[in-house]
Amino acid sequence: MEKVMRLASEKGVVIFSKSSCCLCYAVKILFQEIGVSPVVHEIDQDPEGREMEKALTRLGCTAPVPAVFIGGNLIGSTNEVMSLHLKGQLIPQLKPYQQQT
Repeated sequence: MEKVMRLASEKGVVIFSKSSCCLCYAVKILFQEIGVSPVVHEIDQDPEGREMEKALTRLGCTAPVPAVFIGGNLIGSTNEVMSLHLKGQLIPQLKPYQQQT
């Protein structure tokens, strides 16, 4: 749990993902389209991945991946991210992390 919290708070937008997960890919593309470059941790490529997955579940993720953190706070998985986006509440949270063009 300690590693997950440390990694989640090291940058503004952090996604815990699995390299073969299509929902993880969709969330990463959504953030790119919004102009945000999240730090992505592929837990299936981390030796402590199983423990990280369990920690994410204990933190309250409905699905262990993708697990999205904004400003060190757990937002949730795909359903929570898409729900916020459809309500118009995701982009305001991401404003401080958008790339300046």
